[in-house]
Amino acid sequence: MLRPSKKMLFAIEAVLDIAYHAGGEPVQSREITRRQNIPRRYLEQTLQHLVRSGVLVGVRGPRGGYRLARERRRITVGEIVRVVQSMETEEDLYQDLPGSPLGLEVVRPMWMDLQEDLMKRLDEISIDDLCMKAWKSGLDCEAEEKMDFTI
Repeated sequence: MLRPSKKMLFAIEAVLDIAYHAGGEPVQSREITRRQNIPRRYLEQTLQHLVRSGVLVGVRGPRGGYRLARERRRITVGEIVRVVQSMETEEDLYQDLPGSPLGLEVVRPMWMDLQEDLMKRLDEISIDDLCMKAWKSGLDCEAEEKMDFTI
């Protein structure tokens, strides 16, 4: 089974948290760690990479935090996965390992095809899709609590 790393899942959860709970205001990393129970050591480094890659924007100041760099419908899960993969090992594990002719000519190409298919599918899933799924599931959204329409 293809297994995502903790860092990959945390990155997707963090971007989704920002999209779902922002309500127009930057989301502070401590709010994400509180809601998602993500260890801060994973989160800060990952958020910085997501800023450098153009997925998020960092906002400085006492009310600063993170917000999406683009509309949530324009950010895909595949994009987030690629950012995290670039953070993790840069080595191509398949090329460096010796193998049998069956492994080199059949098994590894099959595995690479599966990974390519998975990435294509992840590129079809936007953060907006995940937000809508969360909303339809009835998950609380702190952005709704922040909105004040009194005049």
